[in-house]
Amino acid sequence: MQTLIICIDRDNDLGEKANVTTPLIGREDNINAAVKLATADPEDSDSNTIFGGINVLDELLAKGMDAEIITFAGDKNVGIISDQKISAQLDAFMSEHEATNAIFISDGAEDETLLPIVQSRIKIDSVKRIVVKQSANLESTYYILKHALNDPKISQTFFVPLGLAAMIYAIFLLARYPEGAIIGISAAIGLYMLYRGFNLDQPFALLRERMKNSYYEGQMTFITYTIAAILGVIATMVGAVTLWQYYITGGSWYYGMVTLITVFINVTIWWYVVAILFADLGKMVDSKLSNTFTIKEVSPALFIIAIGLLFWGASTYILSVSALADEASSAELSLQYFVYSVVGAILIALLGIKISMTGTPSTELAKKGKDKAKK
Repeated sequence: MQTLIICIDRDNDLGEKANVTTPLIGREDNINAAVKLATADPEDSDSNTIFGGINVLDELLAKGMDAEIITFAGDKNVGIISDQKISAQLDAFMSEHEATNAIFISDGAEDETLLPIVQSRIKIDSVKRIVVKQSANLESTYYILKHALNDPKISQTFFVPLGLAAMIYAIFLLARYPEGAIIGISAAIGLYMLYRGFNLDQPFALLRERMKNSYYEGQMTFITYTIAAILGVIATMVGAVTLWQYYITGGSWYYGMVTLITVFINVTIWWYVVAILFADLGKMVDSKLSNTFTIKEVSPALFIIAIGLLFWGASTYILSVSALADEASSAELSLQYFVYSVVGAILIALLGIKISMTGTPSTELAKKGKDKAKK
């Protein structure tokens, strides 16, 4: 074939709603899949995208051109995971078939974000967007809002903060402490906004995908990641309880926000370090079992220990010179701890750097050069 007509279903509605596996190659398979999707969800625009691709295919075949249609689907976790799945399907297809150019069919801007990925593998001659026509009644404000709120992407963004606020308020009312509801609601919504603002849903989706794969493949990372998650929750609870005790006894006006944050860091840092080390240990065990382990994989663990030393030493010294000095070590002893932690962190980091450089291409080339010089 010369011309490839590519249809993209980035959020895998074909698989989730119509139970269809992609890639779909050929006119007949695409029509059957589009009919199944339209039957399962008549309002889904991906079926119109496929029919739009069929229309383009018929036009090219009528002109005597050599063309074929193919549909790729990603994953409901739209982003890195879905794009990787589409890339893998496209690579597998291109390795077995020859195509010189392509026509990209989409139903909106979301699918068109895949254009750079497709263009890196095949020349794109044209992009056609399929726009579904609607009657005046369907364009009413009620219809738009109703269907927008039924969209999981929009409903999660809109309803999750409201649900969190309502649940936190109810919990504090049951605890007969309504004043704390404002603090709890503010903290929950703030964390949620940071989560969305930093786009942390993608890393968590990747982590969830890795956990699922490690579970089905019987890997050690499933156990170590679970242990790390439990330790992280314990660390957060220990830090929160300690912080709350200081807050209700003196308040931020007495201790200061920096001191309270330092208290949290000081009591939780080693919990978090051990949690990360457990997660890293699982990776090393799986690499060892698959015969892909290299000594370089030890260096991240050393850097984590070095960072833990720095945070512990710094937080211990800050507490010794703050309003909590009567409960902490003396300033002189804490300063010694801080100096020792800095020196220890530097030594551990240097060891990690040395290990990470072991077996790199530059060192291997240097060894070969020395061997040649000796000869």
